[in-house]
Amino acid sequence: MSENKKKPMIILTGPTAVGKTDLSIQLAKAINGEIISADSMQVYRHMDIGSAKVTPEEMDGVPHHLIDVLEPEEEFNVVVFQKLAKEALTGIYERGHIPIIVGGTGFYIQALLYDIDFTENDGDTAIRRELEKLAQTQGAGCLHQMLQEIDPESAAAIHQNNVKRVIRAIEFYRQTGKKISLHNEQEREKQSPYQFLYYVLDTDRKTLYERIDRRVDRMMEHGLVDEVKHLADMGCTRDMVSMQGLGYKEILDYLSGEITLEEAVYILKRDTRHFAKRQITWFKRERDVRWLELEQFQNDRKKVLEHILDEIEGEGIR
Repeated sequence: MSENKKKPMIILTGPTAVGKTDLSIQLAKAINGEIISADSMQVYRHMDIGSAKVTPEEMDGVPHHLIDVLEPEEEFNVVVFQKLAKEALTGIYERGHIPIIVGGTGFYIQALLYDIDFTENDGDTAIRRELEKLAQTQGAGCLHQMLQEIDPESAAAIHQNNVKRVIRAIEFYRQTGKKISLHNEQEREKQSPYQFLYYVLDTDRKTLYERIDRRVDRMMEHGLVDEVKHLADMGCTRDMVSMQGLGYKEILDYLSGEITLEEAVYILKRDTRHFAKRQITWFKRERDVRWLELEQFQNDRKKVLEHILDEIEGEGIR
């Protein structure tokens, strides 16, 4: 790879349960690739069943990054993802391999692909501490009203209960005099520093929802309740980022006696379907996306793989 040529990157994403994992591993084997997980849950240790984590057997010798790297009590967000993914990219390029970004978290993919600057501060600032105290004494609504006055676009996009993001938006305005909504919009217009192909695997809604229901049933058969019990015994609580993931919060509600197990499974299936719809909506808004509709390939994954390989060859990525 010459220094002035953009480095290659393949993205394979799509809604939950569509079948990204197997296709990504076959692709990695075909192009000497390594996989970086863009999944907000598979990053956590001890959270295997509810996250539908790729197993060592499924990996089939293909190197995977950002799997099992954090403890459940650690916070994972887009800034942490971006940092860890960039570290993984450095090693992959040094080995002369091609990175394949795989997972359904569109915001993470966008952040990496366009190298978005979130201008996060590592340490607490006096402004942040002041705003946190205000949230405790006067409530989230007070802060959200402050944001509404200085940056109505951000106020419309951020729910008032998301106190952390509300505080960050106010803090950014106080520090820079600029709206964080405008900053983020400018960042999203950036060109990617990578030579990339961005694939979204999709199928018809009926098939996708059937796959989601079957996946949830398998999670229950494989011991999701015991996995969540174990996490609770480790001290994991509902307010942790990790425990707010689909599959974990529902079973926690069952274990605390708030709902029956039947209700938990029903809610999990329903909310996972809603989540899949939101993922598809996100990807439809993204630039330079290539849709892989399974019906157009007669639902034959080998034909999908051949199509991707032909396009990679045509783009001169390998």
